[in-house]
This record gives sequence, C-alpha cells and structure tokens, in this order.
Amino acid sequence: MRPGPAKRFAPSALLGLPRMIALLSLHALFLSVLAANLFYLRRTRSARVAPATLPSVSVLIPARNEADNLRRLLPTLVEQDYPEFEVIVYDDGSEDATWDVIEHAGGVVRGLRGDGPPPGWVGKVHALYQATRSARGEVYLFLDADAALKDAGALGRLVERLEAVEQKAGEAGGVLTGLPHLRGGGALLTSLVPFAMMTALPLAFVPRTKAPSLASLNGQCWLLRAEAYHRHEPHAALPDAVLEDVRIGRYLKAKGMRVALRDLQDDVEVWMYRSLGEAWAGFRKNAYLLQGGTPLRFVAAHSLFWVAFVLPPLVSPWFLLSLYALKAGTDTAGRFPLRVRLLAPISLLLGGLLPIDSAVSHWTGRVRWKGRTVG
Repeated sequence: MRPGPAKRFAPSALLGLPRMIALLSLHALFLSVLAANLFYLRRTRSARVAPATLPSVSVLIPARNEADNLRRLLPTLVEQDYPEFEVIVYDDGSEDATWDVIEHAGGVVRGLRGDGPPPGWVGKVHALYQATRSARGEVYLFLDADAALKDAGALGRLVERLEAVEQKAGEAGGVLTGLPHLRGGGALLTSLVPFAMMTALPLAFVPRTKAPSLASLNGQCWLLRAEAYHRHEPHAALPDAVLEDVRIGRYLKAKGMRVALRDLQDDVEVWMYRSLGEAWAGFRKNAYLLQGGTPLRFVAAHSLFWVAFVLPPLVSPWFLLSLYALKAGTDTAGRFPLRVRLLAPISLLLGGLLPIDSAVSHWTGRVRWKGRTVG
C-alpha cells in the first residue's frame, strides 16, 4: 500500500477549536487594550494647566537603608526651580548611613526619625503617615527613595499635571500618578510592571468609572492636595497594607476622587533594583498579593497568566509573534533597551515562575525585605 499524505499539524488539534478561538480572542483583546493605552498616554502626555497661584508642596519620602538612593534623589529635589516647597524624609530605623545623608542634604530637606512601625502597621505606610503629620505644603508629592526628578522644572510640571486632573475632578478632588522611567538592573522583571498595567487595564476608563477595582495608583510617585489627603487619611485607613498603592488607589476612588495615570517619564525616573536577583527578592514580597493574595484567587489568576502569556508559543508560532508585539509595545513605551524586547519569552517565563516563589514564601512566612518580615 502506498503511504497516505502526511498530516499537517494544526494548533487547533492541540487545544481544540473552541479553546483556540478563545485564546486568539484573548490576545486580540490584549493587543486592543495596549493600542488604546498607548494612544491615551500619548494624548495626555502634555495635559498640564498652570494654576493661578502655585501651591506650596511637601515632598514626602519613606527611607529605610536608602543612603545610596538618597544620594541620588535629594540633589535633584534641592535643585528644583519651584518657589515654595519642602522635602521631608522619614528615616524608618535605618541601619546604614541614611540619617547622615539626610542631615547633610541641607536646603529644603529635613528629616524625621523613627525606630520602626508599631504593631499593625507596615513600615512604608507608617513612615508616610508620620511624614504627613509634619508636612506644611498645600500639595503632597509622595516619592519612593529610589526615585529622582529629571530636571529642575520637574516639580513644577507635576503640579501643573495635577491641576489638569483636578479641573476634571470637581469638588471630590483628583490624584495624579503615573509611569516613571524605570531604570537600573533586573529589567527582565521590572519591564513586567508596565506590561501588566498596559495590557490588562484600560487606562482611559480608570478616571471615568466609579468601580474601585478599576483604579491604578503607583506608589513610586503620586500627588494630591493636602486637604483631600487629610479628609480621607488613606495611610491611617490602611495601616497594614503591603500593597499600599493598589489599596490606596481603590480607597480614594471609592471616596469619589479621580485617580488619573499619566506618562511621567520626562519628569521622574526610578532606579528600582541593582540586579536581577535583587529584583526577584523585591517582587517576591508582593507578587502573590498582586495575584489575589489567597490560595484560590492566586491559582486562578496565575493559571490565567500561564495560559495567556507563557504557554501559547508552544501552541503556535503566531502566538509568539503576538507576545513579541505586546512586549515590544510596552517596552518601547517604557523606554527599555532593545535586549529586553528581544528576551520577551524569558521575561514572561520569569513572570510565571516568580509568583510561585512568592506564594510559597508567603505561605511559609519567609518573605523578608530590608531585614523585616513582610505579611
């Protein structure tokens, strides 16, 4: 007998046609959300309004063992060309030269010192809450210690961006947050921050819907009026929040405030980690929480990540192209180097493995950061 013609492999044979269609639809949705977000961020990048009178600003920074980062950040604040502002750094029981750096910064910088949070408080949340007790500005700018302002006009531009948000917010008030320029080491992991945000969250709808779950606040950099902050006291309301930025964003939105995310890369840069290993340890403390924070929710959310972003290239090379397109879009928007885009599959595989390590670490009580147990 003559052999019959060789059968060609079809991706649908592996998944079944209905599942194949569902996966194609999912990727089409991700690509659509990304395209809409890129358009939204570009359209709102120049949204600034100069207030009639520039408000005084308090820049509030939590610091624990942040001497090296503060040596980079504080000079960029001291040099700001802004008429009236102060910088308050709360030293949260540091064991390095953090306090010496604060003391020698001079100018508008003043330090507060604590020995760690009381029971029921997370260190960063407590540090920022204490800083707000001493702040005198009309606007609060919350900055992480690993951030830096790009030039002497950055603080003024941030205030103008907040003014533009507030004009649309009405009496409830507005919150400005955004995507800073992420720099430093561990880019294979840090690049997943804008990837997750820009492929899954329709940013244009965040300020237009009342659903608290559709809120996006980046704790690395956010601004609001001091009056609005003290009206709601978000840090006091959420003292034990490890994911304080996510929960504060939802909390303020539930209070009626307009939380708006902008591209702030021309104003703020953040040097998150020095290496891939440090990035892994840093993300370990919150990856499990970001994907549900309970075993059942985590399994559901993490399984979706694997199905959507890690396994599809095994089904069809077209999905590999789709993943490259998604990652290239977010990496380009985030100004990551070309090598990060080329290593997209490895980056996504790491993004699939890291939350498993985070979950096991949380379940066994082994999550630590800067010498303290987390969670």
